[in-house]
Amino acid sequence: MRRLSFLLRPQWLALFVVVAAFAYLCFTVLAPWQLGKNSKTSRENSQISHSLQADPVPVNTLLPHQDSVAPEAQWQRVTATGHYLPEAEVLVRLRVVDGEPAFEVLTPFAVDGGPVVLVDRGYIRPVDGNKVPEFAAPPASSVTITARLRDSEALAAGKEPFRSDDGARQVYSINTEQIASVTGVALAGSYLQLVADQPGGLGEIPLPHLDAGPFLSYGIQWIAFGIVAPLGLGYFIYAELQQRRRERAAAAAAADEPPRELTVEEKIADRYGKRR
Repeated sequence: MRRLSFLLRPQWLALFVVVAAFAYLCFTVLAPWQLGKNSKTSRENSQISHSLQADPVPVNTLLPHQDSVAPEAQWQRVTATGHYLPEAEVLVRLRVVDGEPAFEVLTPFAVDGGPVVLVDRGYIRPVDGNKVPEFAAPPASSVTITARLRDSEALAAGKEPFRSDDGARQVYSINTEQIASVTGVALAGSYLQLVADQPGGLGEIPLPHLDAGPFLSYGIQWIAFGIVAPLGLGYFIYAELQQRRRERAAAAAAADEPPRELTVEEKIADRYGKRR
């Protein structure tokens, strides 16, 4: 055990802590983070593919109550008959559509015999940098729309809703709970995104590309890093033990070697100093 006592030195203890912390993060945070993103992307791709083939269904079958959500039916096309509530309209700022900045226009829609749902009518382009342009109001009469069911987004951290100089209410994410609080209109937990050529529609928001992304490979890489780090530490310990073994062997060999007779030159140098 004395040969392993060097492992108790501060620099080795610090290395143990760093390697253990890194491996722990790889297995409990970094790899699950990437694998979770892969699972989410795969699930979304599957839902989009299904929605392209499935016929639209009445929104009431998926959102029968005011507090209903339907995460398993995201991207499913639905139909709804009712009327818009333009007085509760809000804009989502800092969006990107087709690589360019945009606002998305959100208007509550009262479904006949059903809940009030938030409808993403589409996008408009800002003018003069970040100002809201004029855009068409939704129909005032009862209409039937076809849209895709979407999950409510997470809140944008540190970004509160506000009212711009032109009076438009603006938010930073499509979060139905926050928008219900801002507008005072109770909304269902999921929202609707209009497809092309619908009453009240603006610029159509394209579907995401069906791309699995690099998340699976990234997750596997973090698992590999979590395995390699302790193995690397073990190699360094082995290399240190081997080096110490060689040093002990060399010291023992030097101790067993008989003293060598000095040459005349070495005796003179030892007595009078080495000539320069």
